[in-house]
Amino acid sequence: MRKKLIIIFAILTATVFFLFFQNNALVTTDLPIHSEKIPEGFEGYKIVQLSDLHSKSFGKNQRYLVQKVSQLKPNMIVFTGDLVDSKKYDEDASLVLMEELVQIAPVYYVTGNHEWWSGKFESLEGKLTDIGVKVMRNTAEEITHDGSKIQLVGIDDPAKATESYGERSLAEEALKHSLASVTESDSFTVLLAHRPELFSLYSQSKIDLVFSGHAHGGQVRLPFIGGLIAPNQGLFPDYTAGKYTHDRTTMIVNRGLGNSIIPLRILNRPEIIVVTLNSE
Repeated sequence: MRKKLIIIFAILTATVFFLFFQNNALVTTDLPIHSEKIPEGFEGYKIVQLSDLHSKSFGKNQRYLVQKVSQLKPNMIVFTGDLVDSKKYDEDASLVLMEELVQIAPVYYVTGNHEWWSGKFESLEGKLTDIGVKVMRNTAEEITHDGSKIQLVGIDDPAKATESYGERSLAEEALKHSLASVTESDSFTVLLAHRPELFSLYSQSKIDLVFSGHAHGGQVRLPFIGGLIAPNQGLFPDYTAGKYTHDRTTMIVNRGLGNSIIPLRILNRPEIIVVTLNSE
């Protein structure tokens, strides 16, 4: 009997450790991008992408996450939505992270569905702006580096869609409005957009590089199969993690940092993505 109890205890301990590791041990993914449209001044330019924090903490004052990002020495940090969680709303951990990140590099942010579902985004937006985060809401900005330029576009998440005006239509309108502000249409263009399932829309708009999130890596990742389930994509979703290419558009999907409705990740550790631009 005692031997059985020891075995059960060992199994439970190993399970707890495994789940803790899967949900808290950060992993960094390197995804280089090569394009003849990337100007020489942006050769080696590093963009760190974070997404879907859902108010999770990685140590006191987010020190583990901040240390990891700092070590990458990024030129830019982008955050692609769901900084907070609508069901367990706690903005403190999220704002602390942003306060630390703006000390490392310029931070650009777009909304996810949870910001809108929380009903508190107006207040959150003001606090982010005060911190120094560049909140992009259907806008475009010219980014300069070493005498060269690229275009950065950011759109709101379409969570405010209605039955008569769906999410794709809302996102399409936001993207058209944003691209109208692009100063040089033939420049290398980067889009920040929370929803990966709208990849065909981004490709039709001839975006060069898209940063997205929302899918949480499929929550549970199965060997040789990939993600199991994702919001707005259902079972065995198409876009959950990594790099996808269609025509001349490349989309990067971040597995995210935190959890929401489903509280655990399995074989799907929280992710930091670093993209290095390379001019061909």
